[in-house]
Amino acid sequence: MLPTLWSLVLAARGLPPLRLFVIFAAGSFVMRSAGVVMNDFSDRSFDRHVARTKVRPLASGELSATHAVLVAGLLLLLAGILVLFLDPLTILLSPIAVLLAAIYPLAKRVIHVPQAMLGIAFGWGTIMAWTASRGAIDAPAWCLFTATICWAIGYDTIYALQDREDDRRIGVKSSALLFGSSAWIAVGIVFCAMLLLLGLAGWLTDIGWIYYAALAAIGAWCLRQALQLRQSVTTPVAFHMFQQHVWVGTAVFIGMIAGFLL
Repeated sequence: MLPTLWSLVLAARGLPPLRLFVIFAAGSFVMRSAGVVMNDFSDRSFDRHVARTKVRPLASGELSATHAVLVAGLLLLLAGILVLFLDPLTILLSPIAVLLAAIYPLAKRVIHVPQAMLGIAFGWGTIMAWTASRGAIDAPAWCLFTATICWAIGYDTIYALQDREDDRRIGVKSSALLFGSSAWIAVGIVFCAMLLLLGLAGWLTDIGWIYYAALAAIGAWCLRQALQLRQSVTTPVAFHMFQQHVWVGTAVFIGMIAGFLL
């Protein structure tokens, strides 16, 4: 949800229309939920062999594949209804969001950084939010899109640290395995790229200095996280570090609003 809200704020140069805010907040929840169902459906055979995920409803057999298909269908129907309240260009872009959500679970079987595919799926909301606001896709939207990809690679690499041994054993590809002991460097680089792209998006929209101050503070915090990864982190610590990125996204959002209004 947060990257789409960034896009709405930058496109509006301040507080976005309440109608768009509600549609994209609800749409993010519904599409993320649909994505979770599709991911768990696709990974149910893998999840049975991973300590952290073997209790998931589909992996454990508590729910059937039919349940998953029905729930995913209902969620996509709700998302489709929400999209109908938007402009024609955004409606045309919406099937791509569904396609990306469906492709992501397959990416970990093919590419070594499936986290990039996750970022593309999540980042597409920034493009749709921008077109819903402006009726076109401008340069700042692409900056936000790419920043979201970098952000996802960073925080989801941290998340993937929880499953390294299981992923190696069952043959699932992961950036945590690819980067290995250099994960802290890779995470630091993508966080730097994210912040530079967010800064460029702000510059292109003439945002105020408070936004850049917020990015500087976020950068210091991200650096601290990257340095923390120089040492091996436990599963609970990795998950806690991952969860903290909700506050990173929120800080960017608040910084954007403050940059335009103060």
